[in-house]
Amino acid sequence: MQNNKRAAVIILSVFVGLIFGLVIASNLSLTQNGFAGNDSNTAINSVAKATVEPVEQINSDIESTSRAFVEIAKRVTPAVVSITSEKMVKVKHPFSNFMQKDDFFKRFFRSPEGGQEYKQRGLGSGVIVSPDGYILTNYHVIKDADEINVMIDRKSFNAKVVGTDPATDIAVIKIDTQNLTSISIGNSDKIEVGEWVLAIGSPFDLRLQHTVTSGIISAKGRTLNLSGELTYQDFIQTDAAINPGNSGGALVNVRGELIGINSAIYAGNGGGNIGIGFAVPVNLAKNVMDDLIKHGEVVRGYLGVFINTVDAELSEALKIDDNEGAVVTQVVEGTPAAKAGLEKYDVIVDVDGKKISDSQTLTNIIASYKPDDVVKLNVIRDGKEKSISVKLERRPGDDNNVSQSSTPSEESVLDKLGLTTRNLTSELAERYGYEDLKGVIITDVKSGSLAAEKGMRHGDLIVEVDRHRVKNVRDVESITNDLSPESIVLFQVKRGGNNHFIAMKVPK
Repeated sequence: MQNNKRAAVIILSVFVGLIFGLVIASNLSLTQNGFAGNDSNTAINSVAKATVEPVEQINSDIESTSRAFVEIAKRVTPAVVSITSEKMVKVKHPFSNFMQKDDFFKRFFRSPEGGQEYKQRGLGSGVIVSPDGYILTNYHVIKDADEINVMIDRKSFNAKVVGTDPATDIAVIKIDTQNLTSISIGNSDKIEVGEWVLAIGSPFDLRLQHTVTSGIISAKGRTLNLSGELTYQDFIQTDAAINPGNSGGALVNVRGELIGINSAIYAGNGGGNIGIGFAVPVNLAKNVMDDLIKHGEVVRGYLGVFINTVDAELSEALKIDDNEGAVVTQVVEGTPAAKAGLEKYDVIVDVDGKKISDSQTLTNIIASYKPDDVVKLNVIRDGKEKSISVKLERRPGDDNNVSQSSTPSEESVLDKLGLTTRNLTSELAERYGYEDLKGVIITDVKSGSLAAEKGMRHGDLIVEVDRHRVKNVRDVESITNDLSPESIVLFQVKRGGNNHFIAMKVPK
């Protein structure tokens, strides 16, 4: 019995051994013939190769992306400039009024009448949009500046203001030179969230000009409470680093096309970049620029309503399905909206097929049209859809947005005389002491010019031209540009509270 058990164990051991041997042989055969071919190290090499190839591919992709950024920077940076500005600012001593009224303090603590003047300097960026010297920038970069200079290849060029539009924070300036490298303008309507972009400008200091940063488009259609002057807002948000001094610089796509003008940031405690920057879409900026160059002003369509954005509660109260649209809170009497029959509580949901998501969208779309354009509004009134056609008119107050020296398509009489002028804003009026007056401020008198010879000065206020009262630059130009060469033009100017008459012969 014991011998039988021993025999069974031996047979079982042999059987297991045979099976184990077959398995090993089979694995060896697969390794040599089925998996690795004739080389026993090929399996290891193949695994290594499979691991290395993706890494090499990734490295190649990174290098290609890096090279693309390099090429974009090379192409675009020559078209991005640094802009410096200067203006005289008057600062009153905190006790100046008290000191001037008291005889004792007036005798021993004299302070300049009206306050102490000093020169305030600013730095921003701009984008060359044409080889003959037109530059697109932000309004706030050159706002109320007495002198504007553009730095290109370490050379400084004096710039003239072509026109400004505070409502969009866009300005156009021009330098007198040719054959400049200009930027290619893209289509901001086609951009998408997640796209790579580069921001180029002069942050903080002239020594940092042509700084290039990268990021993506973080969002579109942003509206912000950045300034009381801003009316038309449709910002591109980006995490490309934008800092003070970048304002007016370029935001470009991977094709090197301008898609935005860098304008604002949400700043951290130190006032620097925290990855939330904003740019004016180039389509909006270009429309403004074209108007300023062609007409010297921006002319927008006007509807004549006060509006609110529809929220969930309003949507329910007004019996509409979506929390979108702009609800009319007031129709201004005598305006296009009133003439077309728009009513309070109407909800405007689209304009010519363009969907209205909120009140800002409606404001922007109407502003994109011109006076006399006819637009079709789809509105919801008492829960029912209604179509209304409206013929737009010129927006009231557009004349007040003009701030220019002349339309530089041809040399104006003011240019020939050597005068650079600006509309008298409230800030300029306070600075020069013209608070209760209307007219046109002289911001520069060209050295050696006829105006300089006749004694016109920076800070003089033109109140009459050829005995006609003038309120803005357009008034002055409409009078002077109609004069024939060699005719006499008579200016009445205010200076230090006194009237001066200055007569000059119009140059040929």
